[in-house]
Amino acid sequence: MFKTCLRTAAAAAIAVTAFATAPAIAAENPMVGGAAMYPSKNIVENAVNSKDHETLVAAVKAAGLVDTLSGEGPFTVFAPTDEAFAMLPDGTVETLLKPENKDMLVKVLTYHVVSTKALSDAIATMIANDGGNHPITTVSGDMLMAKQEGGKITLTDEKGGTATVTIADVQQSNGVIHVIDRVLLPN
Repeated sequence: MFKTCLRTAAAAAIAVTAFATAPAIAAENPMVGGAAMYPSKNIVENAVNSKDHETLVAAVKAAGLVDTLSGEGPFTVFAPTDEAFAMLPDGTVETLLKPENKDMLVKVLTYHVVSTKALSDAIATMIANDGGNHPITTVSGDMLMAKQEGGKITLTDEKGGTATVTIADVQQSNGVIHVIDRVLLPN
């Protein structure tokens, strides 16, 4: 049940962030969590197949965001892995998944979603055009700061935590997923 709840949360987090972006380029999708990711499927349909995103999917379900992230979009989702969720202090995930903490869970998940499709090349261009730091407003209404370091895109949250995009440009029928190695936390 815990993994199921996490799988839901992950899908919700993916669907909450929005970005402005350049047109999509047709390319073969990378594998994520040992599973093929199909550009013809939506964010939730693909996320449930990733063995690396069971916590996120469970959280998306617990937050009631499955329908939203399965919707038309477009969405950019910064998808933390199970390892990223495991780095949170002990008990954090379990606490967020409790029904009485649904509002807090929704805020955390939507902090990982942008309401536009932003591929990595578009994000890199925005970073360069803004002198090395590009502010991103997420679906939650909070801010992330995007940078490019050593050829990798990083995101810094409002608490000063930094996540790195480890797998970019996973095309979805309703947007794009960028896999990240940390959970981002709003104020």
